[in-house]
Amino acid sequence: MSEMNRPLEGVKVVELATFIAAPCCARYLADLGASVIKVERPKGDDLRFTAVNEGRPFGDKEDTSFTLENAGKRCVTLDLKAKAGREVMEKLIADADVFVTNWRQPALERAALDYESLKKKYPRLVYGIVSGYGEKGPDKDLPGFDFTAYFAHSGVMGTLYDKNSEPMMPLAGFGDHQVAMNLASGILAALYRAEKTGRGDKVTVSLYHSGVWDVSLYLIASQYGDPSTQYPIRKAELTNPLNSARRTSDGRWFMFSVPAYDKLFNKFVAEALDRPDLVNDPRFYPQTNLVNHLEEWDQLFNEEVAKHDVEYWIAQMKKADLPFAVCQTWDEILKDEQAWASDILSEVTFPNGEKRSMVRTPVMFEETPLPEYKPAHFLGQDTREVLKELGYSAEQIEAMIAAGEATDVTRIG
Repeated sequence: MSEMNRPLEGVKVVELATFIAAPCCARYLADLGASVIKVERPKGDDLRFTAVNEGRPFGDKEDTSFTLENAGKRCVTLDLKAKAGREVMEKLIADADVFVTNWRQPALERAALDYESLKKKYPRLVYGIVSGYGEKGPDKDLPGFDFTAYFAHSGVMGTLYDKNSEPMMPLAGFGDHQVAMNLASGILAALYRAEKTGRGDKVTVSLYHSGVWDVSLYLIASQYGDPSTQYPIRKAELTNPLNSARRTSDGRWFMFSVPAYDKLFNKFVAEALDRPDLVNDPRFYPQTNLVNHLEEWDQLFNEEVAKHDVEYWIAQMKKADLPFAVCQTWDEILKDEQAWASDILSEVTFPNGEKRSMVRTPVMFEETPLPEYKPAHFLGQDTREVLKELGYSAEQIEAMIAAGEATDVTRIG
C-alpha cells in the first residue's frame, strides 16, 4: 500500500532533542507519515551511548534503544554554536510544520529557539516541548528525567509499593513513553487548528504532570482520609483485595481483577475459587463488611491461590469469565502469541545482520498500513542529503563538514 495513506503525509517535523520522551513523540509522528529530521550535536544524542545500561552491543550497527525512539527519521548533525550550523537550523525550522524539543528554557532562549522567538517569524509553527517540571514554579529550570520527575516527584514511587517492602525499581523510558504520547496528542490538536486557522501554538508536556495525572484517581481520593487510600499500604489493607496479584503453587504471580466487588464477589468465590460456601459470607460480603475482616480475607485468599498452579487459575478465571492476567516476564512477552498476532512486536534486522524483536508504537489504524520497521539512521547519516535539499552546494557542504559545523555519516562501533 502507498505511504500516501498515512495521516501525516506531507507534514514536516524538526526535532532537537535527546534521550527518550521528545524523540519518542517525533518517532510516533514519523510512524504516522510525517517527514522527521532529527538534529543532533556533533557528538550525537546521549541515547546512542547507553549500551552498558541495557547489556547490548555498543554502536550504531545494533542500537536497539536508539532505533526504538528514532525509527523513521533522517539524522542530521550540526554545531548550533557555529554560525553556519545555526543558519541551517533556521532554514529547517522555516520549512517545518512542527518543532519538537526537550532543551531547557534558558538554553533555548540563548539559541533564539524558544517559542516566543520562533512564533514571531513562523506563526503557523506548532511548537512541542517536553520539560521535567513544567514552565512555571520554583522547579521549572531543574533537569528532569523519568526517574526523578515522573517516578519520584509525582508520587508514583512514594506510594505504589507494599508498605512492608521498598519503592519499586524505576525503569528507564517508562514515564518518557507516557509523556511522548501525551505530547503527540497535543501536537496533533495544534496541527489541526493550524490547518484551519493558520495559527500555530506551543504544546507543553512535563514528566511531573504526566506522573501526577497517572496517579490522579487515588491522589484525589486520598483527600478523604480513608485508610485504604493512604498509600503506601500493605496488600492486606486493600479495600478491594480481588484486584491484586497472588502467588500460585508453582511460584508464579497471578493478577486477579474483580473491580465490581459487590456485583461479582459471589460469582468469583463460587466459580473461580470453587468455594460456594463463601457465597454471601457476612464476613466478606457486602464490601462494607469486608473492611472489618481484611486480614482474615487476605490469609484465606492467599491460601486458596497457593493450592494450585498458574494453569489451573487461568482455566478457572476463563470459566468464570472474569478478568485476569499472568504476571509475565520479559522473556515471555518476547514469545507471547498475542504480542505477535496483534503487531505489538516486529522483527528488525540491524546493519550487523542481527535480528531483534522490537516494539511498535501503540496506536493502530484500520485504513493505514503499518510502517516498515527499519533501524534508526547512523549519526549524521543524512546531513549531506538534507543540506542539499536546503539549497547548499556540494562545495558549501564540504566546507561546513571540514569546519566541523556539520558532520557526515559516522558509524560508531
